[in-house]
Amino acid sequence: MARDRSPRCTRLTVAAAVALLLAGCATAPSRPQAAGVVPQIPDSVAVPSTVPLPPEPPVPGAAPDTAAERLARGEAYTDVLARMRSGFALEDIDEARIDRELEWYLRHPDYIERTLNRAAPYLHFIVSEVERRGLPLELAVLPVIESAFEPYAYSRARAAGLWQFIPATGTRFGLKQNWWYDGRRDVASATRAALDYLEWLAKMFDGDWLLAVAAYNCGEMAVARQVKANLAAGKPIDFWNLKLPAETRAYVPRLLAMSRLVNKPANYGLEFSDIPNEPYFVPVETGGQIDMAVAAELSGLSTADLYALNPAFHRFATDPTGPHFLLLPVEVADTFRQNLLQLTPDQRMRVERYDTRKGDTVAAIAKRFGTTPGMIQELNGITANAKLDVDTELRVPSAVISLPPKVLAAAALVDGKSAFKRSTARHVHVVARGDSLSAIARKTGVPVATLASLNGIKPSEKLRAGQKLNLGTDAGTDDYPVKAGKSTKADKATAKADKATAKQTKVAKAAKPAKAEKAPKTAKAATTPAGRKVTYVVRQGDTLFEIARNLEVSVANLTKWNSLGKKTALQPGQKLVAFVGR
Repeated sequence: MARDRSPRCTRLTVAAAVALLLAGCATAPSRPQAAGVVPQIPDSVAVPSTVPLPPEPPVPGAAPDTAAERLARGEAYTDVLARMRSGFALEDIDEARIDRELEWYLRHPDYIERTLNRAAPYLHFIVSEVERRGLPLELAVLPVIESAFEPYAYSRARAAGLWQFIPATGTRFGLKQNWWYDGRRDVASATRAALDYLEWLAKMFDGDWLLAVAAYNCGEMAVARQVKANLAAGKPIDFWNLKLPAETRAYVPRLLAMSRLVNKPANYGLEFSDIPNEPYFVPVETGGQIDMAVAAELSGLSTADLYALNPAFHRFATDPTGPHFLLLPVEVADTFRQNLLQLTPDQRMRVERYDTRKGDTVAAIAKRFGTTPGMIQELNGITANAKLDVDTELRVPSAVISLPPKVLAAAALVDGKSAFKRSTARHVHVVARGDSLSAIARKTGVPVATLASLNGIKPSEKLRAGQKLNLGTDAGTDDYPVKAGKSTKADKATAKADKATAKQTKVAKAAKPAKAEKAPKTAKAATTPAGRKVTYVVRQGDTLFEIARNLEVSVANLTKWNSLGKKTALQPGQKLVAFVGR
């Protein structure tokens, strides 16, 4: 059957194409495939310098909304994926490139499971933002393609976060980046910035969303040049007929293939468990800088869980200059607010006392305590060049928190110690005397779980000097191959080590295929127990999410292995079976 390669979206008129090229002659791509200056936003497109917070939840006791109002906000759905499907607007066509990407997904159901596990906490917010703007809801799937919904994803092109902004484009769209904070990893701010950018691209390309998505990947001028070339040659100027970089030629079909799976999973032998159509997190004002370990204690979260929702903060505390809010799970927000009111200023930052020594400077002390000179100045009311007498008592932050490996890797990038470059340049680490997996993880940016999995050892296992450890490649970044249809070492290196970060998990599992299309055998998820069997005794306050994270298994498998229902309450003393080291 002949492939339909005719234009599928509104085409640019010749006049519009010429106009955009004239207007864009001083611009350059947002990705590094073609070097140049950072594109300038036309005056007609407003780009906020600061991004507003997501809306607060409804006020308790307020008058209930009508069914029509709830439907207009997408609240009539119980599953956020069903809500997404209702807003899909991009035409699904018969195209070989989409089919190839679809086949890759179906050969890797474990990738779908891991990615949607990670997506669960963020999807409601992203879908709400896309829907609020009236954009195609397929755009909510774009982080699957960009980062596999890994908020700490970092690429060779220095792109970071769910939406993979490079530094210049992040700055262009109002994403603050400094020693304390990287807005490209801020879930709420980066989502709004990405949608601002995509809307601007759609206007530039006269409403053609496939061209807009392509330009998001390779840069607007790379696409505009090909549009101009095809116009000159009398050829169609839709995405399917443009000569774009290989990565971009796979990028758009990849989005359409994943959208096809989300839209009709049963057609491919898949079944997705529901992701609740309700906010997972809410922004909570902190009133100023706060130690992340203190914030975790106030909310009842682990530091790892707190950083997972607030990956933009890559130090022991929030940015002293703001933003002064944290994203917290809805159910702990009030507890955090109430506990925060009880703290003194010193308790907020966990301050300790330091007696100066001969030769001390503000800068040297700041470096010693992992902070900035400005913080030392602020805590002590001194200037940057203040002369410090010996035995002067100074207040300094007590950075006793042990940062999660991904946070350490993010901080290392800011400090000019690229964990990404180190892990890609050196695939084998020779163990030195005294080395431990956690120490090696901090040096290389490769998570402990990944190191253990790659080398067939336990996370707690002692290492011997001279032992060689496989580090994999690109371990801290992409979870998806750069070239269409091919699995890279990075995909294999991270496959076994991913942890579910969602409270409500999303599982791709085998289901009876629809009659319309026979499900490929490769579309079945591997959930057969494997690895070392362990028994976990539930303690007071334990949750499935916390237990799964500690055992480094998915919540879905933990639930299946123990025949637990979605709402099963755990009891202290209850025994759970798990298969670890998979």
